[in-house]
Amino acid sequence: MDRGFLFGDGVYEVFPTYNKNIFGLDSHLNRLQDGLDAINIKNPHSKSEWINLINKLLSFDTVNTNQAIYLQVSRGCDKDRKHTHGDLKPTVYLQSTSILPRIKDNLLKGKSAISRDDIRWSQCNTKATSLLANIMYAQEAKENNAEEAILCRDGIVTEGSSSNVFIVKNNCIFTHPKSPNILPGITREIVIDCAKNLNLKVKEVTFNKNALMSADEVWITSSTREILPITLIDNLKINTGNAGPLWSIIYDSYQDSKNANRSNSGRVFEKIKSTAKN
Repeated sequence: MDRGFLFGDGVYEVFPTYNKNIFGLDSHLNRLQDGLDAINIKNPHSKSEWINLINKLLSFDTVNTNQAIYLQVSRGCDKDRKHTHGDLKPTVYLQSTSILPRIKDNLLKGKSAISRDDIRWSQCNTKATSLLANIMYAQEAKENNAEEAILCRDGIVTEGSSSNVFIVKNNCIFTHPKSPNILPGITREIVIDCAKNLNLKVKEVTFNKNALMSADEVWITSSTREILPITLIDNLKINTGNAGPLWSIIYDSYQDSKNANRSNSGRVFEKIKSTAKN
């Protein structure tokens, strides 16, 4: 009778972890809170409690040090299946999956994608568990031996089925601005920060499919994919058909951010524990 199962009535979050350290912790927890607020579910745990749960789950796997933690909060179980609900106790589900390493040399030839019309609902900025349209797009990409389906709404490129989309043109990086039409990806934000720290031009503006297909570079980003170059869309090459120079620079900067997170995470966790005690 869980409403997550019956209606997809819940939200989720994915936390990438490297060497048992959670990457982008605050941003992910803040987005989880935003999602819960958007559909009026009370957060069942404090920040320190979430961290303890995630670290406990991480401790179960003694082989894979890089893991993706999937965390789902549904509205909970009711006595009967009905569209309305009362005050229910949220259900929490967590699982861990190993993250495959994204080796730079293996990505230089890039990945392929297909493009499709975006038929999803108009609140894509809520990380809800009701992902039927996204699943259909992802499966279609898989059946076409593609990495991702890039979506277009009214001629404007929005995002991928489970990723954000970036293009590069004339050494300027473009990505769709935050809006109800896209999920505000945490990796998207880190990539933007990396670019700005490197004094690269970044514009959060809309662009159309023609701009996508004529771009110098195309990337997709997500917590588990990190930053993947897309060099073939609908069987047409993007520029030279190889990963571009700005992708290479951003890839290196992103890896540096992960390494910095490893050195800082211990101090951050101790601070959180101390705050929780007080």
